[in-house]
Amino acid sequence: MQRDPLIAELARIVGADHVLVDPALRAGFETDWTGRYHGTALAVVRPADTEQVAAVLRACRAARTGVVPQGGNTGLVGGGVPRDGTVLLSLARLGDLGPVDTLAGEVVAGAGVTLARLAAHARATGLEPAVDFGARDSATVGGMIATNAGGIHAFCHGPMRDQVTGIEAVTADGSILRRLDRPRKDNTGYSLPALLAGSEGTLAVITAARLRLVPVPARLAVALLALPDVATAVRVAGELRRALPHLRAAELVLADGLELVVRHAGAARPFASYPPACLLVEVAGDADPVPALADALAATDGILDAVLAGDTAARDRLWQLREGQPDAIGREGVPHKLDVSLPAARLAEFVARIGERVTAVAPGARTIVFGHVLDGNLHVNVLGPDPADDTVDDAVLRLVVELGGSISAEHGVGVAKVRWLALDRSAAELAAMRVIKHALDPDGILNPGVLLDPADG
Repeated sequence: MQRDPLIAELARIVGADHVLVDPALRAGFETDWTGRYHGTALAVVRPADTEQVAAVLRACRAARTGVVPQGGNTGLVGGGVPRDGTVLLSLARLGDLGPVDTLAGEVVAGAGVTLARLAAHARATGLEPAVDFGARDSATVGGMIATNAGGIHAFCHGPMRDQVTGIEAVTADGSILRRLDRPRKDNTGYSLPALLAGSEGTLAVITAARLRLVPVPARLAVALLALPDVATAVRVAGELRRALPHLRAAELVLADGLELVVRHAGAARPFASYPPACLLVEVAGDADPVPALADALAATDGILDAVLAGDTAARDRLWQLREGQPDAIGREGVPHKLDVSLPAARLAEFVARIGERVTAVAPGARTIVFGHVLDGNLHVNVLGPDPADDTVDDAVLRLVVELGGSISAEHGVGVAKVRWLALDRSAAELAAMRVIKHALDPDGILNPGVLLDPADG
């Protein structure tokens, strides 16, 4: 099947209005959130249901044409950006959202359902998704599972892999895998949800999932703590975790990032001067958790100052100082964004050394770090180097590995980190991953170039 016949077949499957070939209509799908990764799709195809996804994959396989699945296009490692000549498969129209099963604490959601919509739907019943992060208005269920997204509550609830109790997906040959209505205790062989979570669209296209939900907290309190250094922030986070059983978040923000949010977002400066490090913590409770939080802070050494908030507006203002970081950094230029994780004992050492390591290969570059302290996940943002120059990426990721960390904590490998995967995974592990990939996608049409280098297969 040649390209023109393929376009005609795709139009027959999903309708001509949902096969976008005009460059102006494709443009919003062909660049990632960072602005660093671009591609040109043969077409953007927008199926309406799982059966149409299956038919699209059968057509593309027959035409030997690669398929790049895309959700909300909020990825940061180029995994959802088309490689030139591939079909971009947008799952945005797969928006079905089932009734909340309040007894099981679960809900079935289509791959195109946004996190914000899922949360609003669940909260009407007193439940909510266990995973949350700043891109909630755009990020979709399918993409969140495919990248095994983590976010601000991962240290207490786990990432997306821990939330998926059932899955519906389509393999490269158009076969539909559907296991959405099984009991949570289902020990009957390989776990397809666990396998597909984090597979970045390279094994199958996720079309729906059954997701675990957690109770909505009755009350919340937030505090922003001024601290003398990152080592103190790590220690304080650990002490508060032990003192406050319902701690839900512990987020690290440094002075340079805080200053950018204040400047670009118009946020109020929380302290008279910018402290070297800040820790934003959130605590839940059946009753007002502010007194318990205040008591825990008073009993913790090393806190220079603190701002506490119990009402919604005040809490949101403090959260803006953390969630406004990506946008504020992006306003300064196109950043190299490196999502990594480290052992807790090495976090402070990494932050202390990363600026020098970056400057050694990119003089004049600015390095801004923030992240999730209690699961060791830091987001390294480097401004200055050309987006196409990965020298600084190499320097950062090699330091991560030297300190016993992972080159990807929650954003995935995408196309951005393929060349460094061998630093993190053994030859035996990579060989096993290739065997799995070949078994489910023998022609290599699913997200070619993502996660595994096709040249190594």
